[in-house]
Amino acid sequence: MKKIENCKLIRKSEIAEGIFDFTILSEDISKEAQCGQFLHINCGESTFLRRPISICDANNGEVRFIFEVKGEGTSSLAKKEIGDYIDVMGPLGHGFEIKDNIKNPVIIGGGIGVFPLYKLAKCLDNPVVFLGFRNKSRVVMEKEFDTISDMVIVGTDDGSYGYNGYIASAMEQYLASHECDMIYSCGPMPMLRAVKRLAEDRGIKCQLSLEQRMGCGIGACLVCSCETHKDGTEQYAKVCTNGPVFYSEEVTLND
Repeated sequence: MKKIENCKLIRKSEIAEGIFDFTILSEDISKEAQCGQFLHINCGESTFLRRPISICDANNGEVRFIFEVKGEGTSSLAKKEIGDYIDVMGPLGHGFEIKDNIKNPVIIGGGIGVFPLYKLAKCLDNPVVFLGFRNKSRVVMEKEFDTISDMVIVGTDDGSYGYNGYIASAMEQYLASHECDMIYSCGPMPMLRAVKRLAEDRGIKCQLSLEQRMGCGIGACLVCSCETHKDGTEQYAKVCTNGPVFYSEEVTLND
């Protein structure tokens, strides 16, 4: 973990209504960042707590993150302009494990959970990618994933674009006739529950990146605890340090 103050914002765009794509300069974070890790960002004087935002990509001294405006903190962050400086802590957390023996990887993301999967997709060998969104107006990054994977399936809950229905259902149809030896997923909890069930029913190893409210981001405050189980015993882990990525069999995703 390293705290980097005053990272310069060099690129900014609004890729969908209320969704902002930022790139900052940081040699240290760029070198150290692993797939699935996150940044803890000071959004401004109006907010006391930092906001955890996943790393979308990192290379050549640049770090990219994408976020949706959801409250006062992210609203303040979205007002930053190119040339401004942002107080960033990171990279933080335990990211995705990439194993050389994985030959048929599948990536599935939903909503803002799509963003941390981009760097992961670049590190895998031609993964099959499933991206789910609420409707056509929220579809983002499709073309970028297309440059990485030969098979990118985009779906919308309302059927306004691509596959009609929940993206986990599209993945279920794919798994019925294709091999897969690892699933990587990030997105809303209902989707993660469905992915966990599908993977475990088929005996496929699965890594889930959990979205959770955080306080400190370094494991001190216990705000982001999640229920885990090992050897039949219920335990608790910290999403900020033990995660955000866990194997599906490690975590209990309560309704």
